[in-house]
Amino acid sequence: MHDAIPTTILPNGRTVPVIGQGTWHMGEHKASAAEEARTLRHGLDLGMTLIDTAEMYADGGAERIVAEAIRGRRDDAFVVSKVLPTNASRDGTIKACEASLKRLGTDHIDLYLLHWRGRYPLSQTVDAFETLRQAGKIGAWGVSNFDSDDMEELFAVPEGGNVATNQVLYNLNRRGIEYDLLKDSQARGIPIMAYSPLDEGRLLRHPELIHIAKAHQATVAQIALAFLIRNPGVIVIPKTGMPERARENRASVEVHLTADDLATLDRAFPPPGRKMPLEMI
Repeated sequence: MHDAIPTTILPNGRTVPVIGQGTWHMGEHKASAAEEARTLRHGLDLGMTLIDTAEMYADGGAERIVAEAIRGRRDDAFVVSKVLPTNASRDGTIKACEASLKRLGTDHIDLYLLHWRGRYPLSQTVDAFETLRQAGKIGAWGVSNFDSDDMEELFAVPEGGNVATNQVLYNLNRRGIEYDLLKDSQARGIPIMAYSPLDEGRLLRHPELIHIAKAHQATVAQIALAFLIRNPGVIVIPKTGMPERARENRASVEVHLTADDLATLDRAFPPPGRKMPLEMI
């Protein structure tokens, strides 16, 4: 019997699993499209119902992979997509959302994010998000790659307090958000969604992680994911195109790191002692 995947609650009351599925780099090659969709479906079967995508990924190709994965089982999935900052004017956001809905083969996106800050005022993007939400085309909206000062600006915009998540780069190699952004988000009840939680695979060769993984009879990826999801209000979205890796990611909820493990990880990957600029990939 597997441990249930822990959940976190979005500000609108929706409950989502703390391990979801990323799709960055999916949809780039026709040869792997069927396997990618099959992996996402397998992840749904395992309870990793949150699927994160974006109009930017493979120029909409990743959204088409998601459409294939959720066909006939839309209600099983919690779909997250994103608008590019170049499209994030009031009208542009609405048009971009309509295009994403079409590619995704659905009438609603559960959570729609601004991918990063661009030249359009946040007030325009938020106005569009609220219009889409009231029309039922999105369930909630959020942001991505916003640092603490960006979040403060957002809260000052009319309806800006309705933000439901901030998706940022967060992993053992990149712990800068622990200094302020993570704590601030937790205090406000706004989950952090961690992208590239394995640092694009760079963490998988780290000797200390390998040592801890052996002690837990786990994989390095499972240790790296377990480290992140032990924090309340953190959701991880590892990407894989292989069903066996999806199973491995799912099993990270069964890894319980000890105080000694955490001390070892702090020595190997020191937490920030001062404010760091938000990192992005």
